[in-house]
Amino acid sequence: MRVILSKQCVSLTGMLRTDLGYYLRSTKKGNFYSQRSRHGVPCDGHWRFIVLCAELAQNKLHISDVRVLAEEMHEALREAGHYIASQNLRKTVYDARDVLNLKTTFGL
Repeated sequence: MRVILSKQCVSLTGMLRTDLGYYLRSTKKGNFYSQRSRHGVPCDGHWRFIVLCAELAQNKLHISDVRVLAEEMHEALREAGHYIASQNLRKTVYDARDVLNLKTTFGL
């Protein structure tokens, strides 16, 4: 997942929540991506991390948007046991609004 920072935020790396098993890392080109931790990742941690970043994007304070490829979204939903939602993915790239709509539509 690619995280797009707001204009007020220059950098955002590290764990947003310690119980999800994912953190943000930056590249040398200044892009920010999610990264799976080596240990302590709950089965729904990936999905909950995507949702957390999408919720943060609603506020536009630190994160302005996210970009999640359909393959990653499918994997995160299946790992979390949300099989029906994973079978109903129709886009190739999901932004924060799409993630939150998916969460609401399927009651996740």
